[in-house]
Amino acid sequence: MEAIQLKLSALWIALMLTYLLGDVLRIFSGDFKAGEIAGKQISQVMYLGMAVLMVIPIVMVVLSLTLDQPVNRWANIIFAIFLFLFNLVGLPTYPSAYDKFLIVVGLVWNVLIVWYAWGWV
Repeated sequence: MEAIQLKLSALWIALMLTYLLGDVLRIFSGDFKAGEIAGKQISQVMYLGMAVLMVIPIVMVVLSLTLDQPVNRWANIIFAIFLFLFNLVGLPTYPSAYDKFLIVVGLVWNVLIVWYAWGWV
């Protein structure tokens, strides 16, 4: 196993923990109302979508350790860019400073993932 695979897996873990920290802080701060997003009821399809988004870093930890280099490299680049853009679009919608800070930290993790994966030849 190459060192780059371990670095990429560690970065995906850092990204996942950053997302989870934001969720925990949102619950404890009172910025979260169960069953609602932006005052609207969450549907089962929306919950499924959120689950798919949140499982990406978890799956990427495993794939970064198991896939062969060319596929591994591009999977890391594609999913990191996707999550970067997704979070960048959502950044203005978060009212709290801690949320914005953690989103920016997540964006940095995404950039580092792309950086390491891009340089992996």
